[in-house]
Amino acid sequence: MTMGAVERMSPATLLRLGRISNLPTVWTNVLAGAVLGGGDLRSWRPGVVLLAMSLFYVGGMYLNDYFDRAIDARERPERPIPAGVIAPGAVATIGFGLLGTGLLAAAATGWSAAALAALLGAAVIAYDLHHKNNPWAPAVMGACRALVYCAAAAATSGGVSLLVVAAGAAMGAYVAGLTYAARQESLDKVGNLWPLVLLAAPMVLALGAVQHGIGAAIYLLPVAATAFAIYLLARRPGAGAVSRAVGLLIATISLADAAMLAGFGAIGPALVAVIGFPVTLTAQRYIAGT
Repeated sequence: MTMGAVERMSPATLLRLGRISNLPTVWTNVLAGAVLGGGDLRSWRPGVVLLAMSLFYVGGMYLNDYFDRAIDARERPERPIPAGVIAPGAVATIGFGLLGTGLLAAAATGWSAAALAALLGAAVIAYDLHHKNNPWAPAVMGACRALVYCAAAAATSGGVSLLVVAAGAAMGAYVAGLTYAARQESLDKVGNLWPLVLLAAPMVLALGAVQHGIGAAIYLLPVAATAFAIYLLARRPGAGAVSRAVGLLIATISLADAAMLAGFGAIGPALVAVIGFPVTLTAQRYIAGT
């Protein structure tokens, strides 16, 4: 890698490496974890844990590109490292630096949040190191999102309730199904559709939302979005259908958060979480989410 390559590095490259278009889904995870955990949203803690989880996400994306650089050179040469627009060492330094800063931020909210953040960091690194051809990789990625729920609850309330564990597990199952689909993106096909059953987990937990008018409307949003994404994966009506489905499923994370919030009576926060969906889809038009 030449010095000239480093000099060509741009803010757009840094944003692309971090997949920052998907950050709203992390923010709604934090919102759901904090609200379902009974956290105090009026204190300084929600903002700090929001920052910490954002740093973990972006840092994890940087390390994903760093550890995948040899494979990307063969399969995705347009990625920033194989394209020569940034040095691998710089990507690794930024990635580990973001994880470390995220851990410090989480630790500022208490030891329980710090411990969960440390587990999250370990899971992120484990995924980035060993996700290729690893059948357990989707489960590890799902665990990362579940830990975001738990860390948000611990940071804002001092503990993790059974409800937060259940909601985090449901989100983890959804993300595991999504990750399975995303692993087939470069092939523009999905071999087996049965793992996509995991996408229904948040909707099962959120069934209580259908008892209320606006809650039922919120509940139907992720159901409809997920159903359309599965249609794209199953039928592949055109080139790039799998990529479109993956981007849609990522954005639907916010709708799944909203449904679970509505399912337990938190309609106001649920309406806020819904906003993450169009924001993510819009951002993906400018910065690829995968």
